Amino acid sequence: MIELKRYSKDPIFYPRKDNSWESSAVFNAAAICDNGLVHMIYRATDISSSGREGAYINSLGYAVSKNGVDFNRLEKPILKNDTVQETRGPEDPRVVKIDSTFYMMYTGFGGRYDSDYRICLATSKNLIDWNRQGVVLDEPNKDASLFPEKIDGQFVMFHRRSPDIWLATSYDLITWTNHLPIITIKEDSKWENNKVGIAGPPIKTSVGWFLIYHAVDQNMVYRLGALLLDLCDPTTVIARQPTPILEPELEWELHGHVKNVVFSCGQVLIDDEIYVYYGGADNAIGLAKMNYEDIYSLA
Repeated sequence: MIELKRYSKDPIFYPRKDNSWESSAVFNAAAICDNGLVHMIYRATDISSSGREGAYINSLGYAVSKNGVDFNRLEKPILKNDTVQETRGPEDPRVVKIDSTFYMMYTGFGGRYDSDYRICLATSKNLIDWNRQGVVLDEPNKDASLFPEKIDGQFVMFHRRSPDIWLATSYDLITWTNHLPIITIKEDSKWENNKVGIAGPPIKTSVGWFLIYHAVDQNMVYRLGALLLDLCDPTTVIARQPTPILEPELEWELHGHVKNVVFSCGQVLIDDEIYVYYGGADNAIGLAKMNYEDIYSLA
């Protein structure tokens, strides 16, 4: 049975009150290891992300760490609300590296009308300078990520047509086909009966693609779960743990801008441990860990 264990009772990464674009909240961070460093791209807001204080603006910030715990950040955002589809800013990034290119999928929040959010794609060679590639699917959609490698010569993407997790494929990152719902809600479940979406990108293992995902119940409590997908055919679910691997328990996870939330967009493998970075109640970023070998308990 997989269970994430918190690194500490406190967040490892906080908002900076003296930096207007990240003064209210930092949360929902992508993470990737490259060149011996842990790189984190995090969502930040200037005021409460709940909307109670008005029309908040999202930005994406960059931070880097040698040990995966202590991070140094850039003063300015690496992506902000300077395109029409991102009038209210970019949200919830997920990053993978394929060959020598980093691919970041994120939600572009327009805020011009209901459901004005789209999956967007940006590419980079260094994780700091990003080139927008535009909207990926012209429909209300979010919680998207590429797999970290092609399968049968195609890019593979998770996305979320509510309330389920879908998968699609593409040869050119422009035309997406073979859309299939692969992870659906469970109406008889107490913790994943409302909607589900991925957390970070899947991890390739010898027993399958290991995926951490988030699940929401009818009371809008966000928890994390875990499952395995077939290596050659990721539309096939090999195993899905019936219990959550992390749920909101600490004060800063239960109470904040959006209460009762643990939500992850990324994780990294360091030695034999998986470091999972998660936002708590849209407040700050925490760290929880699991042993890599625990994945085999699902097989």
